[in-house]
Amino acid sequence: MVVGSGLLAQPPGPFSRRERRPSWGGLSARGVSLPGLARPGPAANERARREGARSGGWGRAWGSLPGSATAGRTPGRAAAGGARTRAEAAPAMRSLGANMAAALRAAGVLLRDPLVSSSWRVYQPWRWKSVAAAAAATTETAQHAQGAKPQVQPQKRKPKTGILMLNMGGPETLGDVHDFLLRLFLDRDLMTLPIQNKLAPFIAKRRTPKIQEQYRRIGGGSPIKIWTSKQGEGMVKLLDELSPNTAPHKYYIGFRYVHPLTEEAIEEMERDGLERAIAFTQYPQYSCSTTGSSLNAIYRYYNQVGQKPTMKWSTIDRWPTHHLLIQCFADHILKELDHFPLEKRSEVVILFSAHSLPMSVVNRGDPYPQEVSATVQKVMERLEYCNPYRLVWQSKVGPMPWLGPQTDESIKGLCERGRKNILLVPIAFTSDHIETLYELDIEYSQVLAKECGVENIRRAESLNGNPLFSKALADLVHSHIQSNELCSKQLTLSCPLCVNPVCRETKSFFTSQQL
Repeated sequence: MVVGSGLLAQPPGPFSRRERRPSWGGLSARGVSLPGLARPGPAANERARREGARSGGWGRAWGSLPGSATAGRTPGRAAAGGARTRAEAAPAMRSLGANMAAALRAAGVLLRDPLVSSSWRVYQPWRWKSVAAAAAATTETAQHAQGAKPQVQPQKRKPKTGILMLNMGGPETLGDVHDFLLRLFLDRDLMTLPIQNKLAPFIAKRRTPKIQEQYRRIGGGSPIKIWTSKQGEGMVKLLDELSPNTAPHKYYIGFRYVHPLTEEAIEEMERDGLERAIAFTQYPQYSCSTTGSSLNAIYRYYNQVGQKPTMKWSTIDRWPTHHLLIQCFADHILKELDHFPLEKRSEVVILFSAHSLPMSVVNRGDPYPQEVSATVQKVMERLEYCNPYRLVWQSKVGPMPWLGPQTDESIKGLCERGRKNILLVPIAFTSDHIETLYELDIEYSQVLAKECGVENIRRAESLNGNPLFSKALADLVHSHIQSNELCSKQLTLSCPLCVNPVCRETKSFFTSQQL
């Protein structure tokens, strides 16, 4: 094998660039690529030839190479060797070449690395294309020479604080719709039905085709998981900066009726070995049937597995008037108002629409209606009451009395009274899902509006990927961590006419935690 001699010719120590020039002698580097090594020109080769002649051939350059023909010679003896003829020097040169190849193979690098390691010394070539190339090559060859394994990329740090983002969820595909409905109708925290275990499967099966068609109209599935993931990513990134003492932070998604289920998220959190877990409802306004149901699921999980949590739990159970939440809603409303004709803008009626509740739940003392009203009031204060507004309720199911007035009936009533410019604002939903994309956007804004003769009807965009909303989530968690509170004062108070014994157990579970 032909090897460029400049690879090993440099003497050890911190010599100058001129002193570290290699002696190529007459060996050819033709066809050999040495990474980072600059190839010498004719002038350098001629100087090396003369130097070799003066020093007695190769004794000066290679005198310390183990096994070479000149190994161990003193400078005087090397000079005496200069009287040899070219023919006499040929065997030594062949031996030198063989020894070089053997040394390279023994080092395990051959021509792959720009350094050669042996038992006697590690030498660098005299010139690199860059300092970075030299440093990289030195590190790589040192690993080869020492038998070291390649450096492994360090793994991500173990999370210290987990934020469980709680929500109802929505089917990602049409095939998920039945199971979503089945879990929903089986949830006794949401509704109580006679012979519920038998009636719920019947209702779910019967309603599946209709609900599948609605999801088909909005693209085949709910985007709520996508938006929750984006919001979680933005939240934990900000949290790592805001609260380094509790970092790294990791978000988990816990849906009530679709995967990833709340119970599945808790299992993952336990496996991750978190120090602290925060149950963070994604419903700004508390209701026993939404946030309450998700918190009950956490208590039930530990009760059913028969073990205490290894992490310290606390909860952000409501945040209806957080200043950044209010700012997000106000910004989205102003943006949408700008799309109305200028001459009609002041006449636009703002309809804040929230998911309705059965009056049986409200009459037990559920705080949901008053907390939604608090959000609406704060938003209108921020907007300086720029337009007339009303709070209305949507998504009523069944013949029993629900919170009213209903959103669809309100649109009809306004049109009948000559108010035909309407802005819909989903005030209890932070991310798009079936209630916004189908019910508000299609059922009300397209079908119903056409029937009623609405002039202009628009819907304010959901908070979705708004960076300010991710900042709001991060601020909520950061403030919660700093407060050292386990839950809000409101959570410690049961509804005056509560009939669900699990609610009391859940409240006890969270208030008994030790931070």
